[in-house]
Amino acid sequence: MLHALRSELTRSRRPGVLGAWFGLTALFAVMIVVVIFQLSTDPAGAPAAGPGVAFPSVETLESARGIMAPLAAASSMFGIVALAFWAVLTAADHSTGLVRLLVAAQPRRWKLVVGKVGALALWTAAATTVAMLVDLLAAPVVGGTSDLDLTAWGTDTVAVVVGAWIDLFLALLVWGMIGLVLAVVTRSAAVAVSVGAGWVLVVESVLTAAFDGLRDWLPGSTISALAAGGNDVLSYGTALALGAAYVMVCLVITLVVFARRDITD
Repeated sequence: MLHALRSELTRSRRPGVLGAWFGLTALFAVMIVVVIFQLSTDPAGAPAAGPGVAFPSVETLESARGIMAPLAAASSMFGIVALAFWAVLTAADHSTGLVRLLVAAQPRRWKLVVGKVGALALWTAAATTVAMLVDLLAAPVVGGTSDLDLTAWGTDTVAVVVGAWIDLFLALLVWGMIGLVLAVVTRSAAVAVSVGAGWVLVVESVLTAAFDGLRDWLPGSTISALAAGGNDVLSYGTALALGAAYVMVCLVITLVVFARRDITD
């Protein structure tokens, strides 16, 4: 198991790929911080939501969790980035033919899957840390130029930061698992990313508008609630349970497809 994990970490440690992942994460973190605090002082007020973004209220921004609120607000944006790179690093094994060598060297295919999930989860933790650090640097600077009362930001700082990191990491892990299963099933990173982005930006919004009862069960809503530590729609416990269910479903499908597919010819 450890050999498979080390192998995946070594092969996925590509400066170009990881640099793009972390760079996009940092860029989105800065962008969402600037946008959120600019809209917070807009007389018209911030919109309730946008494609892939759920804007926090002024009360939320002024609370102790306000300093980390941009991360939860943009969790779907970070999630699409995570989904994309999980899909790219998974589909590349098929497109290059490397998967045949891996299967020949390790007949127990489930170990390869677990090793890949473990390696990508570690990189996801690193990306989460990048987003958190950028937010901690940018939010006080940008927020300080607004008219908001940010005195509560100094309350329980460690607990707030650690809790926000855990929530965002878990949310990105769910997105990553979705990218993994899509890449394994389709063997195409392009298809996986297209499906993931299309779901967040178009499909889920349409389904939510047409069938309000589905909102509590759809992946995007569930993961957003998980990243926010719960919301008015889903409690944190419910979001955590649904997120775990999505991860398990994705993992089972991945294991079954990868184990039964003929990839040695």
